[in-house]
Amino acid sequence: MAETPSPQWLEWAREIQALSQTGLTFTQNEYERERYQRLSEIAAEITASYSEISKENWQKNFLSQPGYATPKIDVRGAVVRENKILLVQERTDQRWSMPGGWADVGDRPAEMVAREVWEESGIRVVAQKVIGVYDANRTGRPMEFYHAFKIVFLCEITGGELRPSNETLAAGFFDFENLPPLSLHRTNEKHLAEVLAHVRDHTRPAAFD
Repeated sequence: MAETPSPQWLEWAREIQALSQTGLTFTQNEYERERYQRLSEIAAEITASYSEISKENWQKNFLSQPGYATPKIDVRGAVVRENKILLVQERTDQRWSMPGGWADVGDRPAEMVAREVWEESGIRVVAQKVIGVYDANRTGRPMEFYHAFKIVFLCEITGGELRPSNETLAAGFFDFENLPPLSLHRTNEKHLAEVLAHVRDHTRPAAFD
């Protein structure tokens, strides 16, 4: 699957916001603080002009981000049974993805992906290996404003039964050649092709962008 670049305005707004956030974290000069706050306002103005969210709300969101600006982390569990991949139907867009979500502070990566799979699908798993680490904003549709990395883990089933959750409408196992409509910013064909390659070759090294 060819990479889909983010719109140029979004690339600019992300970079300006990151410069502002990092600058506000380290500056001890009031003059510089005013300049970094202005950069945050410019990022908010750009983003508001291309969205339905107001400049004021964007600015409030930007200023609530503490510390040095770094990417967020999205984890996904690749669970394969009888050559079929576990997918969940997202409530937000009614499309399908590997179970997962944003990483929580304080959790170990392997524990985090196992919990996400259980919460969203009802299937108990343990993480076996990392399939790939991806730039989530350059594979399919960008996830959202903030830059993010996606980590996909190959998982082994230990128990549980399929069920929906408060975040998912349904869960099921699907043939790799007969997939339902995908929620592309969560899971796309590139991710699933790599999953299938690892299932067929357990010695395959992790993919990365």
